[in-house]
Amino acid sequence: MVKQSREEVDLSASISEVWRVLTDKEREILRSNSTIQHFKRNELIYCMGDEPKEMMCLLKGKVKISKDGVGGRSQIIRMIKPVQYFGYRASFAQENYLTNASAFEASTVCMIPMTVVTNLLMSNPNLAMFFIRQLSVDLGVADERTVNLTQKHIRGRLAESLLFLKDSYGLEEDGATLSIYLAREDLANLSNMTTSNAIRTLSTFVAERIIALDGRKIKLIDEDRLRKISKMG
Repeated sequence: MVKQSREEVDLSASISEVWRVLTDKEREILRSNSTIQHFKRNELIYCMGDEPKEMMCLLKGKVKISKDGVGGRSQIIRMIKPVQYFGYRASFAQENYLTNASAFEASTVCMIPMTVVTNLLMSNPNLAMFFIRQLSVDLGVADERTVNLTQKHIRGRLAESLLFLKDSYGLEEDGATLSIYLAREDLANLSNMTTSNAIRTLSTFVAERIIALDGRKIKLIDEDRLRKISKMG
């Protein structure tokens, strides 16, 4: 991890929604207390059981939030994209982290001490409402994914995950290839299935001309059909 200059912190703050609801004095407090850190691909940002001391804002790259389940099998809970905040829920709940966060690819993260965030929240109701809304949105998404990942069949779960990645990270210039390259294991962990099931289902989607594969690149050929499979479960 490499700490970067204050100028980079200014850049990170200027593009965030939080920045717009702060007063000039509060912006200076945030600016003077924040740091920028770079994480290599697969490098841990925080671990389950760690004390949450900082709120994080992803500036560049992709971050996955995961949790180890029965038998040490990993489940990807969320995927973070720029410019999203993460790592603060545990602090608000006054507990240690229940998940792990790691850089899915080389990533740049703005780190803000939770003591600073808490003091700002106490004095700025607009900032407090921002995080209430964010936590509410995250809870709604988590509820929906819980139902989908437990009640849908394998085809529906994998179709949903592919659409989730498309909606989260978009497509490349060809308008069809997902702008994120997942290993089969990561895709399986996102879809609550074994790696072998993910590989077989991907192959079936290829045979049915729903997607095309090129290594880790996934091209959506028939998005409408993919949405039907996801909806049918």
